[in-house]
Amino acid sequence: MARDTSVNSQITDAVTQVNVKVLAESPAMAMGSMFQALSHSTGILFENAVSAQQQQNTLAQAGSNMGVMQIYSVDTMADAAATEKTSQGGIADNLTSMLTVLQSFQNR
Repeated sequence: MARDTSVNSQITDAVTQVNVKVLAESPAMAMGSMFQALSHSTGILFENAVSAQQQQNTLAQAGSNMGVMQIYSVDTMADAAATEKTSQGGIADNLTSMLTVLQSFQNR
């Protein structure tokens, strides 16, 4: 019970209880604020992920278009054969080196 002062004891009790209530609610308010900040950050994370995926799709489409344009720009079959030979120049060497590595594993 409150001390007898010039203020009514019921008023001092009410003020004390309100102060205790405010102090008791502080951790809950802090956690709520923290959860809101975390939710906002997670939302921004997903927005950035969607944006990056859209940009990757745009780049993939551009790359496909460039490849198709190069294919259609070949004039004759001889040019196409020459391009294929040039692009596959080192395949035989790569296959030989892979075969050598595989055989070395079998010998162990």
